[in-house]
Amino acid sequence: MAIFSQLTVNGLIAGSIYALVASGFSLIYATNTFMHFAHGTSVAVAAYILYTLFTLLGIPFYVSAILTVFLTGFFGVAMYRVVYLPMQKRKASNIILLIASIAILIMFENVIMLFFDANVKSLQYIKITQGLNILGATITKLQIFIIVFVIILLLVLYLFMKKTKLGRNMRAVADNKELASIIGINHIRISDYSFFLGSSLAGIAGILIGLEQNLFPNMGTWLMIKGFTGAVIGGITSVPGAILGSYVLGFFENYAIWFLPSGYKDGIAFFLLFLFLLFRPKGLFGLNKGVKE
Repeated sequence: MAIFSQLTVNGLIAGSIYALVASGFSLIYATNTFMHFAHGTSVAVAAYILYTLFTLLGIPFYVSAILTVFLTGFFGVAMYRVVYLPMQKRKASNIILLIASIAILIMFENVIMLFFDANVKSLQYIKITQGLNILGATITKLQIFIIVFVIILLLVLYLFMKKTKLGRNMRAVADNKELASIIGINHIRISDYSFFLGSSLAGIAGILIGLEQNLFPNMGTWLMIKGFTGAVIGGITSVPGAILGSYVLGFFENYAIWFLPSGYKDGIAFFLLFLFLLFRPKGLFGLNKGVKE
């Protein structure tokens, strides 16, 4: 029972982080209809921005965290405006945009390595304390905060997409860009908003990872793989589906190591990814187009 409880807690924590990455990725994909694998870069960039502001410059943590979220959002918009939009205006195919996104991901990994070297970094903001025992599972106060904070944040995102004018405009562009343009919605402006919001979510994931774990240059790549897998499982065109798919992945890979060595954890994610790509490419909740309501 204790092992099951611990694996459940671990799956909930992992799923929460994956859900932040996946929801941002799915939001950007739904409104732009191309694979933005450089989304993983936003996670790593956010973590190292926070490290620079808080650890190196000594700016108070909460100020550093807020600045990090906004700077990461603008970083996402910059990627869209500087790289993707000019290529779209030249009628570049989605394959070319995909290659460009992978190039951005690799380039910024090396930029981070150039400025901060390849050694592991630590924020050293929260001191390590003894965890709480809940039904035989050990969980820290920080991990409880991560779970509750992410669930509330994702609920706010859902309400934003459903209830606000901007959220409705984003769903309209996701459903039919041409028709949205006819009724007066500026799809380029909507793309700006989607990159800002999606990258900000990735930035929050980078902050939370930085608080609980260490920082390393290619951290965004592995989180992007997990976030993409979660999005595929739930439905890459469905933001709520991507969130649920991320939790499915978090629980599945943690329960699986009950029977398999922990070294197979990443392999389990790839197995699920290939399984869904082969037999259910739309995912559990995905649609052919648009964002599932």
